[in-house]
Amino acid sequence: MAEEKVDVLIIGSGHSGGMAAKILTEKGIRCLMLNAGPIADVHKDTEPRAAYELPFRGFKDPEKLPHVFQANEFNVNTWVDEKEVPYTYDTGKPYNWVRVRLFGGRSLFWSRQSFRMSDYELKGKSHDGYGDDWPISHADIAPYYSRVEAIFRVKGRPEGLPQYPDGNFIVDDAPWSGCMQRWVDAGKKIGVPVTKQRSSEGVDGLASSVNLLLPDAFATGKLDAIPNVVVREIRADKNTGLANEVFFVDRLSGREMSVKARVIVLAAGTLESTRLLLNSKIANSSGVLGHYLSDQIYGAGIVCSVPEARDGKAKPGLMGGSALIPRFRNIKTREKNFLRGYALNCWSSTGPMDPRNFAAYGAELQQKLDSYHGSGFGVGLMGEVLSRYENKVSIDPNTVDAWGIPALHIDTKYTDNEYNMAKDAVDTASEMAHDAGFEVLSQNPIPNPPGYSIHELGTARMGDDAKTSVLNKWNQSHDLKNLFVVDASCFVSAAWQNPTMTILALSMRASEHLAEQMRQGNV
Repeated sequence: MAEEKVDVLIIGSGHSGGMAAKILTEKGIRCLMLNAGPIADVHKDTEPRAAYELPFRGFKDPEKLPHVFQANEFNVNTWVDEKEVPYTYDTGKPYNWVRVRLFGGRSLFWSRQSFRMSDYELKGKSHDGYGDDWPISHADIAPYYSRVEAIFRVKGRPEGLPQYPDGNFIVDDAPWSGCMQRWVDAGKKIGVPVTKQRSSEGVDGLASSVNLLLPDAFATGKLDAIPNVVVREIRADKNTGLANEVFFVDRLSGREMSVKARVIVLAAGTLESTRLLLNSKIANSSGVLGHYLSDQIYGAGIVCSVPEARDGKAKPGLMGGSALIPRFRNIKTREKNFLRGYALNCWSSTGPMDPRNFAAYGAELQQKLDSYHGSGFGVGLMGEVLSRYENKVSIDPNTVDAWGIPALHIDTKYTDNEYNMAKDAVDTASEMAHDAGFEVLSQNPIPNPPGYSIHELGTARMGDDAKTSVLNKWNQSHDLKNLFVVDASCFVSAAWQNPTMTILALSMRASEHLAEQMRQGNV
């Protein structure tokens, strides 16, 4: 393929790559998409198996996928094999990097939480003095958020909170369940807002790139796609200074190939995109490529029981439903122990409870499980991890993947800011639970290791100053004007919000800008 030249080459097929393909092809631009994995066909590639037929009875091999907590023996082939595509970290500083190499990427497994970032996050430095502001505000991306919300059919309720911007919603006007109303009332007493969740409804049970974005792109006749190819290097022309050729290897045969392109759009996911740029030795005149890795803290929270629901005595309408407590710290007042803020996911369960919530065994444990069945109420944290230069990724000179491509070394850790935030979240949730009349069964103030949220962010940040950022405000490389990076590696700060809506909005915005620049002949 060395002599073939395409208008735009898109690397990655998840939400960001799918959006780029949709926008660019609808503008009449011919695109070629490369993806590292196969096209998933649920009917052809899966078969029902009973747990007793499997070597580990449905549990995963303890030596396989140690950092993928979602993995089990039924879905083990879904995730990237860490032996095939390894990464490294220092002892005592673990990182969970969960990857999917299927057509559509991790969009196939998105939890669908659909939040906009507010200017408390986008302009965080202006608000509290820490870090750097994004080069854009909520007003700059609001129109794109609205269009993305329409495509993904986001259900929610307008709340009128500046830290939780309203959007283009399918309005959720369902009443609260009885236990949720008690939770709402408990929040009001201490000034903590409890709101409806905001979630993509999707279409036909899926809210991914493969059903909401890529079909539109293919329908234009302007998109071609090659699955099962692993990109090795982006090479720049020494005379023009532009990126002009991408080298890749067939994942199955090992055949080496390349393709030339007028423009390259990188959408492989935060760490894979940065790994590719580092291995290519491009787009790093600033020296910050790979730095400022962040995510959100997950894992801390509480588990409760609603006493009136125990022993099967729950009245109709008492249990069920979910809610969100959006950020409420460090908005009008300043906390002394931590910067920025967190949100709390809240849910009511009508099913069984986890045995780990009870200090009991044998018959006593079974009695507890029977009694508490259907009475569960849980609260989980998602909090902003501060963006720090020292949290970084680099190329490990001693480790390569199955195709000989150098692997990433990840060097990041949480600090007192994150741990103090988690403790405050658990203390606040426990106070509300007691006031609502719930029994608190367990409290966990310690977040899981970095990466657990599967929201890796930063490492190729955007900014107005080419000396301190990798991309400009249009997701365009400061160094190579025909290179765009549209995934979450562009993030300047993490925020507390699930990043998917922001990734989609930024990819849409960048792609429309690129299309116009191509029309004008500037790229």
